[in-house]
Amino acid sequence: MNSVVKIFKIGGGIIDHEAELQEFLRLFSGISGPKILVHGGGKGASEMLRQLGIAPRMVNGRRITDAATLDLVTMFYAGKTNKQIVATLQKLGINALGLTGADGNVIQAVKRPVREIDYGFVGDLSEASVNTHMLHQFLALGLTPVLCPINHDGQGQLLNTNADTIAASVAKALCKQYEVELHFCFEKRGVLTDISDETSVIPKINLADYALLKESGVIADGMLPKLENAFDALQFGVEKVIIEHALYIDDTLHTTLCLT
Repeated sequence: MNSVVKIFKIGGGIIDHEAELQEFLRLFSGISGPKILVHGGGKGASEMLRQLGIAPRMVNGRRITDAATLDLVTMFYAGKTNKQIVATLQKLGINALGLTGADGNVIQAVKRPVREIDYGFVGDLSEASVNTHMLHQFLALGLTPVLCPINHDGQGQLLNTNADTIAASVAKALCKQYEVELHFCFEKRGVLTDISDETSVIPKINLADYALLKESGVIADGMLPKLENAFDALQFGVEKVIIEHALYIDDTLHTTLCLT
């Protein structure tokens, strides 16, 4: 087994606040060893859609992506957001490499089939989607990949994929070569029993707990894909999954996920 690789995913609640994003990136830059950053898009893309007269649509924390939405989120996620993060990391001494899934064919997705809901140009990932050889080469060169939520299908079509799904898929793929830690970082200290009480962190959640919390409505909306992907990663062999506040990534107050 090679060294530990830490994968951090930051959510929109941090990206939407410049000062908080800058502080997270400062903390992230201080983490030693190989690491990968996966970022979402924040509210900026939705606000821009509204300005263009396009109503953003979300189902269970996942964006419906029609052709017009895909054009905009590609510009926002892969362009403005990704490159600002990369530029900041360069300033902090981290040789970051901003990527979509199409760059270096790092991640290749499949357009989600239409079932009860037509998600549009949304990409689903499989175990074979992640180009582990390419990511390994980047890490071996001392580069820090910064992955945005835009992927491709190998036939010239760009696709939008939930950033939590990307982070979990990369973690699963790399755990065959590395000991992998997966960190979901957002604006809360962990999974809360009371969304208005920052101290109501559930320190540990297993699969049985998750089912009960989901049924009772404690876990809902954007937290659903986060935990679905987290438990999926654990079942594939990822060593550790932590849900934590992006500004307290070294703190003991967080949620650790486990299978049993």
